[in-house]
Amino acid sequence: MSPIVGLIIQLVSGAVGGNIAGNLLKQYDLGTIGNSLAGILGGGIGGQLLGMVLGGAGANAAAGGADLGAIVSQVAGGGVGGAVLMVIIGVIRQMLSGQSSR
Repeated sequence: MSPIVGLIIQLVSGAVGGNIAGNLLKQYDLGTIGNSLAGILGGGIGGQLLGMVLGGAGANAAAGGADLGAIVSQVAGGGVGGAVLMVIIGVIRQMLSGQSSR
């Protein structure tokens, strides 16, 4: 598996994670496109960070290892990273909209 395939897995799982978080946490929902874009960005960042933190399995995933652990690591890092960044952007958006309405 090439490194670009690993990145694509992270980006797609980030988009899914962002949309799941948006559906579960309606107060931070950015809409489907907003959730997807925030999730894609968070998925790329989260997947890379998890790869650096985990070292062994994460480094193998970042290097394009094709084992199941590497794929699971990419999906988990991308999904969690996408959800976290979507919530952070949702919180910031909510704070800004609350301040501008006063």
